[in-house]
This record gives sequence, structure tokens and C-alpha cells, in this order.
Amino acid sequence: MNVGTPFVRPALSIAPMMDCTDRHFRYFVRGITGCSYLYTEMVSTAAIVHGDRRWLLDFDRCESPLALQVGGSDIDEAAKAVAAAEPWPYDEVNLNVGCPSDRVQERGLGACLMLRREHVARMVEAMRANTAKPVTVKHRIGVDTLDRYEDLVRFVSVVREAGPARFTVHARIAWLEGLSPKENRNIPPLRYDDVYRLKRDFPELDVEINGHVVSLNDADEHLQRVDAVMIGRAAYDTPWIFSAADSFLTERGIAGSYGARETCSCRAEVIERMIPYLERRHRAGTPGRKIVRHMLGLFAGLPGARQWKRSLSGKLPDDCVPILRRMLEELPHESLIEPADDPPPCEDGTTQHGCRPPTDGAAPTQSYRKRADEAAAPKG
Repeated sequence: MNVGTPFVRPALSIAPMMDCTDRHFRYFVRGITGCSYLYTEMVSTAAIVHGDRRWLLDFDRCESPLALQVGGSDIDEAAKAVAAAEPWPYDEVNLNVGCPSDRVQERGLGACLMLRREHVARMVEAMRANTAKPVTVKHRIGVDTLDRYEDLVRFVSVVREAGPARFTVHARIAWLEGLSPKENRNIPPLRYDDVYRLKRDFPELDVEINGHVVSLNDADEHLQRVDAVMIGRAAYDTPWIFSAADSFLTERGIAGSYGARETCSCRAEVIERMIPYLERRHRAGTPGRKIVRHMLGLFAGLPGARQWKRSLSGKLPDDCVPILRRMLEELPHESLIEPADDPPPCEDGTTQHGCRPPTDGAAPTQSYRKRADEAAAPKG
């Protein structure tokens, strides 16, 4: 991204997810998509104000474009947290008004804030006053008995006066009692039409949709009606669906300021890219299991997926590099070198890859095993 130019975010993002979208997952997924928008896990404003900020906020610049998601309910504390985080080069600060977990509710954070729309507006105002970055809000279409479209409109109408740059709307209500966070992701019915209607009624707002979007085909459908699409669990459980994301975004002219960057053309390259990262982190004292746990879905649906998951699960050594090297030798060759997915066709019917076109018509790469065999073969 050119310094000094206004930041334009891409129209496709991976949702902030607790225990999932930490710095290790973000580094891993950057080998698959270079320009999709990423989020941190939710970081509490109290932790930023009182905790180890470098540990909480540091990230690798390859993770950009990247938004910091914060959770809090105290207005002054939110302002202080945003001010404290300002030196870190995040592209956005996002306020969590959608998490329904009991642990979050006990601290007055997350989805229960939808019951206090004027308070949310004041939080956004205070946050905007303490950062030059865009401040955005992620929320549900409603909570508990405030579940009508009119209730959503009242929330957005009040909060919009504080000037958030975007509303990211999970197209389900949150039931604050009786459902677990997992159940709140699945049991309340999806109401995409409410989010579409919100965009129609407030065309000047930047509206992003979230909720059981599981493919780029789904995203393409939503983008006919809203400004952006956020993919959550599918991005974590089946991350290779994002192998076509850069082409998807660039072909539509919605890749944002950073644009497409070189990424791995097959899963073998993803693994090879992670090996030096694991080595660096191991030398710094990070157990490999904290990193490779984010890679379990890399081979979802392919031959060898069970062996891959079994090898990276259970009790693992601190140094997981030998396991990855062994997987490059043992996993089926066709799974290791299967190329990036094709993106959904653009309106003109094209499906071309804009990021890494092959130069000679050859397969995107060869597996570690095959390269080693060829290197050892006698010449002439």
C-alpha cells in the first residue's frame, strides 16, 4: 500500500474468532490469501490499558491488511485502549457488539451492548477521537426480544450518528440466555434479507454481511446486495477456500489498497512456507503445537486429510518441524500439489487467475518428496 493514500479495505474478510485468529493463524493464512482482510481475536480494552501491549498487539507486517478487534463497555477505558494501540500499524479498530458468550456478558461486553445503543454510540465517538484509523462496529441483527427489523434499524440509526466507518452484521439474533456461543452460531435462523434491507434503507452506509458464508460462491451472491462479506468458521475449518480469494477480489476490482500479493500455489508450498516460521518461533520459545493446530483443515476433503489431522493432534513435541517434513514425504502427491481453486466467474464469464499465472503450462509446484527424488537421481 502506498504511504499517504487513503486506505481502502478489501470486500472479503475472515472473521475475528476467539482461540482461532491469533498471530499464528494469520501468518498461516497469508500463505493462502494475500489481500483478504484479517482480524485479530477480540482483545479486551482492559487488557490493552493494563496489560503487556507488545504481547497483545505485536504482529508480522505480512498479516496486513489487518484490523484490531476490541471488546469493552467502559467509554473512558475504550478511549484509552485505542489511544494506546495507535502506534501499532493496524488498518482499523473494530468494536465487538456481537459476541454472546457468558464470559463476555458478565463483563458487559459483546452482544449485550446492543441493548444500550446510545452507550455504543458514545463508545464509538470516544474511540474515533483517539485514533486516526477507521472505527467500525460488528454486531448481530438483534438480541433476545429485540429481534425485529425495526429494532435493528433503531440500533443502527443511533450508532451511525457517531460516525463508524462500517457496520458488520451477523445475520442472526443473539440469545443471551439458554444458548452457548456455538449454538448462537447455528440455532437462531439466518435472516440475510434483514441485512440486505438495511443496505437498501441506508445506502450511504458501508454494510458487511456475516453468518454461515461457506464459499466464495456464497460471497459472490451476497456482494450483489451488500458492500462486503465476512467468512468465519469455514475460513478456519477449510482455509483452502481462500486460495481463490485474491483472484476473486482483483477480477472484481474490490481487492482494496494492498492488492494481490504472491501466495502459495498449492498446499505443499504452504507447508514449506510454515517450516521456517515454526523454526523461528521454536527458537523464541513458542511450542509448535500452538501453531500447527491452526493448520488442521488444510487438507479438508482430500486424500490424506485424516493422516494430516492425526499427525498434528494429540501430544506433540515442542519442535513440530520434523512432523511437517514427514508429511511432505508421506501425504498423497495429488493432495500436496492440487492447485488453487478457481474463483466464481465474473459477470463477463471469465474465471482466470490474476495472481500467479503459470509461465510454462507446468503444474504449480512439485512436492517436497518428488523434488528430493529428482535431485538425487543420477544426471545424464
